[in-house]
Amino acid sequence: MSKNGEKLFIKGNEAIARGAIAAGLKCYFGYPITPQNDIPEYMSAALPAVGGEFVQAESEVAAANMLIGAAACGVRSMTSSSSPGISLKQEAISYLAGSQLPTVIVNMNRGGPGLGDIGPSQGDYFQSVKGGGHGDYRVLVLAPGTCQEAYDLVIKAFDLAFKYRNPVMILGDAILGQMKEPVITWTPEEVDKNEGHDWRICGAKGREGRILKSLFLSEGSLAAHHEHLQKKYEDMGEFTQQEEYQIDDAELVVVAYGSIGRIVKSTVKKLRSSGHKVGLFRPITLYPFPSNDLKKLAEQGKKFLTIEHNLGQMVEDVRLSIRTITDSDFFGFLPGNLPTPDDFEEPILKSLGGK
Repeated sequence: MSKNGEKLFIKGNEAIARGAIAAGLKCYFGYPITPQNDIPEYMSAALPAVGGEFVQAESEVAAANMLIGAAACGVRSMTSSSSPGISLKQEAISYLAGSQLPTVIVNMNRGGPGLGDIGPSQGDYFQSVKGGGHGDYRVLVLAPGTCQEAYDLVIKAFDLAFKYRNPVMILGDAILGQMKEPVITWTPEEVDKNEGHDWRICGAKGREGRILKSLFLSEGSLAAHHEHLQKKYEDMGEFTQQEEYQIDDAELVVVAYGSIGRIVKSTVKKLRSSGHKVGLFRPITLYPFPSNDLKKLAEQGKKFLTIEHNLGQMVEDVRLSIRTITDSDFFGFLPGNLPTPDDFEEPILKSLGGK
């Protein structure tokens, strides 16, 4: 482990692994898949070195189900994968959410559908924010745009997971995972040893037994469980986060997340230098989505353009946010191609009205 405050030049994948260990990770369960392999590679040596457990499971399905056991014991646990691997984990993620078990899941999004390719994509947005498995549930989703954010947000993810007793997903992509940049490491406060003391499974000596489950068969019990879960998801709305860049006087607000938001920011800077009043709204929490903040911008008369590295997913949440006031244009950059700031200049100018 690096010293607190050390400045390192590392990949986004390694930043996530280091951040997780700094956050008190004790159990990592994974299975290899590109482009996230740097995470288990780093974990395999670094986690046992600080007293944790690293398990390369026999499959993605097995790795995800191992999370259930660790999380039920109140242990800080994590898995990571990429797109098709995350699809294989969906049944277990549904069980985790239904059983109210806190854990962290990392998806470094690659191209799809099917095996797609190993390059970047944002095609997993729907799967991540709408609940990718069966049943009505949500996971809290954080989307870093820099290696520093990747480190910071994975630490935050563990705290949120235990605060809400719910899985939290870090949604990155191949760009974030493979790029290198400076990261300043830091160590949060030591994890409370009593974390989860009122629900975790740790032996029933001196108290009544506990059951953590997602099966509710008695009359009305599942409905009551759903009512409780829905209240919890509403409470998550108190935590939303976004980056706003050159928004105040912007005529057009471009909404983009993750690495695409970062690339769009470069386009906005270039257009600003030539007098175009355009700004960037980059959601960092994808669920809960920062709908109220977008609505406030719409009430100011601003126009909107949503840019994604997919065929149109987050744009639906943008439009729901501002639906009573205005609409959003959309530009989808096709997965399989690697975008540059120049690729977004024309659609932004078009949404501005050709100015």
